[in-house]
Amino acid sequence: MLSHPRRWIAAGVVACAAIGIPVGIATSSAATSPSATAGRSAPASGDAGSGGPGGGSNARSGPAEGGSAGTVGGLSASAFMLTTSTGQQVTVTETSATTYQNGTSSTSASPLTAGEPVLVLGTVNGTTLTAAQVIEQSTSGGSAAPAVPFQQGAPSTAKQVGQIPANYTEGSGTIVSGTTAEKATEAALAAYTGGVVDRVVQLSNGEYEVHNIGVNWPHHIFVDQDFEVVGAE
Repeated sequence: MLSHPRRWIAAGVVACAAIGIPVGIATSSAATSPSATAGRSAPASGDAGSGGPGGGSNARSGPAEGGSAGTVGGLSASAFMLTTSTGQQVTVTETSATTYQNGTSSTSASPLTAGEPVLVLGTVNGTTLTAAQVIEQSTSGGSAAPAVPFQQGAPSTAKQVGQIPANYTEGSGTIVSGTTAEKATEAALAAYTGGVVDRVVQLSNGEYEVHNIGVNWPHHIFVDQDFEVVGAE
Protein backbone atom coordinates (compact mmCIF):
# COMPACT_ATOMS: atom_id res chain seq x y z
CA MET A 1 0.00 0.00 0.00
CA LEU A 2 2.66 2.43 -1.16
CA SER A 3 0.42 4.94 -2.84
CA HIS A 4 -2.88 5.11 -0.98
CA PRO A 5 -4.25 8.67 -0.53
CA ARG A 6 -4.30 10.13 2.95
CA ARG A 7 -7.40 12.02 4.12
CA TRP A 8 -9.21 12.13 7.48
CA ILE A 9 -12.95 11.53 7.41
CA ALA A 10 -14.73 11.56 10.76
CA ALA A 11 -14.99 8.06 12.22
CA GLY A 12 -16.43 6.16 15.12
CA VAL A 13 -14.70 3.24 16.58
CA VAL A 14 -15.79 0.56 18.99
CA ALA A 15 -15.44 1.68 22.55
CA CYS A 16 -11.95 2.81 21.50
CA ALA A 17 -12.99 6.41 20.94
CA ALA A 18 -13.80 6.81 24.59
CA ILE A 19 -10.30 7.77 25.72
CA GLY A 20 -10.34 10.38 28.44
CA ILE A 21 -13.49 9.29 30.35
CA PRO A 22 -12.33 8.94 33.94
CA VAL A 23 -12.71 5.69 35.83
CA GLY A 24 -11.69 5.43 39.47
CA ILE A 25 -9.19 2.84 40.61
CA ALA A 26 -9.39 1.36 44.08
CA THR A 27 -6.41 1.95 46.32
CA SER A 28 -4.24 -0.88 47.62
CA SER A 29 -2.07 -0.77 50.70
CA ALA A 30 0.98 -0.51 48.47
CA ALA A 31 0.22 2.89 46.92
CA THR A 32 -2.45 5.48 46.30
CA SER A 33 -4.16 4.87 42.98
CA PRO A 34 -4.21 7.46 40.22
CA SER A 35 -7.39 8.20 38.35
CA ALA A 36 -7.91 5.90 35.39
CA THR A 37 -9.99 6.08 32.24
CA ALA A 38 -11.97 3.57 30.26
CA GLY A 39 -11.80 3.16 26.65
CA ARG A 40 -7.65 1.59 24.81
CA SER A 41 9.04 -0.19 22.90
CA ALA A 42 11.96 -1.48 23.59
CA PRO A 43 11.50 -4.00 26.38
CA ALA A 44 11.93 -2.69 29.88
CA SER A 45 14.41 -4.19 32.31
CA GLY A 46 13.51 -7.82 32.99
CA ASP A 47 10.49 -7.65 30.68
CA ALA A 48 11.12 -8.89 27.16
CA GLY A 49 8.97 -7.81 24.27
CA SER A 50 7.01 -11.05 24.23
CA GLY A 51 7.10 -11.73 27.92
CA GLY A 52 9.00 -11.36 31.19
CA PRO A 53 10.05 -13.49 34.10
CA GLY A 54 7.48 -16.08 35.15
CA GLY A 55 5.63 -19.02 33.64
CA GLY A 56 2.76 -19.67 31.25
CA SER A 57 3.76 -20.13 27.62
CA ASN A 58 0.25 -19.61 26.24
CA ALA A 59 0.32 -15.98 27.41
CA ARG A 60 3.74 -15.27 25.95
CA SER A 61 3.29 -15.98 22.27
CA GLY A 62 3.91 -13.19 19.81
CA PRO A 63 3.08 -11.22 17.85
CA ALA A 64 -0.30 -10.41 19.37
CA GLU A 65 -2.91 -7.66 19.27
CA GLY A 66 -2.26 -4.48 21.21
CA GLY A 67 -1.30 -0.91 20.40
CA SER A 68 0.28 2.36 21.45
CA ALA A 69 -0.44 6.09 21.60
CA GLY A 70 1.80 9.02 20.80
CA THR A 71 2.69 11.56 18.14
CA VAL A 72 3.25 10.95 14.44
CA GLY A 73 6.68 11.47 12.89
CA GLY A 74 8.90 10.11 10.13
CA LEU A 75 6.09 9.70 7.58
CA SER A 76 6.44 7.58 4.45
CA ALA A 77 3.89 6.24 1.97
CA SER A 78 3.00 3.16 4.02
CA ALA A 79 4.53 3.68 7.47
CA PHE A 80 5.32 6.24 10.13
CA MET A 81 7.19 6.53 13.39
CA LEU A 82 5.18 6.90 16.59
CA THR A 83 6.81 8.51 19.62
CA THR A 84 5.12 7.83 22.96
CA SER A 85 5.01 10.30 25.83
CA THR A 86 7.98 8.53 27.45
CA GLY A 87 10.05 8.79 24.27
CA GLN A 88 9.62 5.20 23.06
CA GLN A 89 9.90 4.89 19.27
CA VAL A 90 7.42 2.56 17.55
CA THR A 91 7.44 1.75 13.83
CA VAL A 92 3.85 1.72 12.55
CA THR A 93 3.19 -0.11 9.28
CA GLU A 94 0.01 0.73 7.36
CA THR A 95 -1.72 -1.68 5.00
CA SER A 96 -4.68 -1.59 2.62
CA ALA A 97 -6.82 -2.87 5.51
CA THR A 98 -5.85 -0.04 7.90
CA THR A 99 -8.77 2.22 8.81
CA TYR A 100 -8.65 5.76 10.19
CA GLN A 101 -11.03 7.40 12.66
CA ASN A 102 -11.73 10.95 13.68
CA GLY A 103 -15.11 11.54 15.25
CA THR A 104 -18.02 9.43 14.08
CA SER A 105 -17.08 7.92 10.72
CA SER A 106 -14.19 6.01 9.22
CA THR A 107 -12.21 5.84 6.03
CA SER A 108 -9.53 3.68 4.50
CA ALA A 109 -7.22 6.63 3.86
CA SER A 110 -5.88 9.59 5.82
CA PRO A 111 -3.44 12.50 5.50
CA LEU A 112 -1.48 11.99 8.70
CA THR A 113 0.71 14.92 9.66
CA ALA A 114 3.87 15.06 11.75
CA GLY A 115 3.21 15.88 15.39
CA GLU A 116 -0.39 14.68 15.27
CA PRO A 117 -1.48 12.71 18.37
CA VAL A 118 -2.90 9.27 17.51
CA LEU A 119 -3.85 5.97 19.06
CA VAL A 120 -2.85 2.97 16.96
CA LEU A 121 -4.41 -0.47 17.46
CA GLY A 122 -3.16 -3.54 15.67
CA THR A 123 -0.67 -6.39 15.80
CA VAL A 124 2.45 -5.76 17.84
CA ASN A 125 5.79 -7.50 17.42
CA GLY A 126 8.38 -5.87 19.68
CA THR A 127 8.49 -2.20 18.65
CA THR A 128 6.77 -2.76 15.31
CA LEU A 129 3.01 -2.26 15.08
CA THR A 130 0.97 -3.27 12.04
CA ALA A 131 -1.98 -0.88 12.20
CA ALA A 132 -5.56 -2.09 12.04
CA GLN A 133 -6.89 1.30 13.21
CA VAL A 134 -5.36 4.74 13.50
CA ILE A 135 -7.45 7.02 15.70
CA GLU A 136 -6.92 10.76 15.95
CA GLN A 137 -6.58 11.94 19.54
CA SER A 138 -7.45 15.18 21.28
CA THR A 139 -4.56 17.54 22.02
CA SER A 140 -6.23 18.64 25.26
CA GLY A 141 -4.98 15.61 27.17
CA GLY A 142 -7.01 13.76 29.78
CA SER A 143 -6.81 12.23 33.21
CA ALA A 144 -4.23 9.59 32.29
CA ALA A 145 -1.36 8.93 34.66
CA PRO A 146 2.12 9.00 33.07
CA ALA A 147 4.03 5.76 33.00
CA VAL A 148 7.54 5.71 34.50
CA PRO A 149 10.00 5.89 31.57
CA PHE A 150 12.43 3.04 31.07
CA GLN A 151 16.08 3.89 31.73
CA GLN A 152 18.89 1.49 30.93
CA GLY A 153 20.34 0.06 34.13
CA ALA A 154 17.65 1.54 36.35
CA PRO A 155 15.82 -0.94 38.60
CA SER A 156 12.16 -1.53 37.83
CA THR A 157 9.71 0.44 39.92
CA ALA A 158 7.96 -1.96 42.28
CA LYS A 159 4.53 -0.80 43.36
CA GLN A 160 0.92 -1.80 43.07
CA VAL A 161 -2.13 0.39 42.74
CA GLY A 162 -5.76 -0.58 42.77
CA GLN A 163 -6.91 -4.17 42.76
CA ILE A 164 -4.61 -6.95 41.59
CA PRO A 165 -6.50 -10.19 40.85
CA ALA A 166 -6.16 -12.78 43.60
CA ASN A 167 -3.64 -15.53 42.82
CA TYR A 168 -2.42 -13.63 39.74
CA THR A 169 0.73 -15.10 38.19
CA GLU A 170 2.54 -13.36 35.37
CA GLY A 171 2.35 -15.44 32.18
CA SER A 172 -0.94 -17.13 33.09
CA GLY A 173 -4.14 -16.75 31.10
CA THR A 174 -5.08 -16.86 27.43
CA ILE A 175 -4.25 -14.24 24.79
CA VAL A 176 -7.36 -12.57 23.33
CA SER A 177 -7.89 -10.72 20.06
CA GLY A 178 -10.46 -8.69 18.13
CA THR A 179 -12.77 -6.19 19.78
CA THR A 180 -11.95 -7.51 23.25
CA ALA A 181 -8.24 -6.84 22.82
CA GLU A 182 -8.94 -3.42 21.31
CA LYS A 183 -11.18 -2.30 24.18
CA ALA A 184 -8.80 -3.53 26.85
CA THR A 185 -5.80 -1.96 25.09
CA GLU A 186 -7.49 1.40 24.78
CA ALA A 187 -8.60 1.34 28.40
CA ALA A 188 -5.05 0.64 29.56
CA LEU A 189 -3.43 3.26 27.32
CA ALA A 190 -5.99 5.83 28.40
CA ALA A 191 -5.14 5.18 32.04
CA TYR A 192 -1.35 5.04 31.70
CA THR A 193 0.38 6.80 28.83
CA GLY A 194 3.80 6.07 27.40
CA GLY A 195 4.07 2.32 26.87
CA VAL A 196 3.31 -0.22 24.18
CA VAL A 197 0.71 -2.94 24.74
CA ASP A 198 2.06 -6.12 23.16
CA ARG A 199 -0.70 -8.50 24.26
CA VAL A 200 -3.96 -8.77 26.19
CA VAL A 201 -4.54 -11.86 28.33
CA GLN A 202 -7.82 -13.05 29.83
CA LEU A 203 -7.32 -14.35 33.36
CA SER A 204 -9.21 -17.13 35.11
CA ASN A 205 -11.47 -14.62 36.91
CA GLY A 206 -12.63 -13.12 33.60
CA GLU A 207 -10.59 -9.92 33.93
CA TYR A 208 -7.81 -8.92 31.56
CA GLU A 209 -4.10 -8.36 32.08
CA VAL A 210 -2.84 -5.80 29.57
CA HIS A 211 0.90 -6.32 29.14
CA ASN A 212 2.75 -3.01 28.81
CA ILE A 213 6.38 -2.78 27.59
CA GLY A 214 8.90 -0.02 26.97
CA VAL A 215 8.37 1.56 30.39
CA ASN A 216 9.75 1.01 33.88
CA TRP A 217 6.20 0.96 35.31
CA PRO A 218 3.44 -0.25 34.98
CA HIS A 219 4.12 -3.53 33.19
CA HIS A 220 0.71 -5.07 33.95
CA ILE A 221 -2.54 -3.13 33.82
CA PHE A 222 -5.68 -4.92 34.96
CA VAL A 223 -8.99 -4.27 33.23
CA ASP A 224 -12.33 -5.68 34.34
CA GLN A 225 -15.06 -7.18 32.14
CA ASP A 226 -16.59 -3.72 31.68
CA PHE A 227 -13.24 -2.54 30.30
CA GLU A 228 -12.49 -0.30 33.23
CA VAL A 229 -8.99 -0.19 34.68
CA VAL A 230 -8.98 -1.57 38.23
CA GLY A 231 -5.28 -1.90 39.07
CA ALA A 232 -1.69 -1.88 37.91
CA GLU A 233 1.74 -3.13 38.91
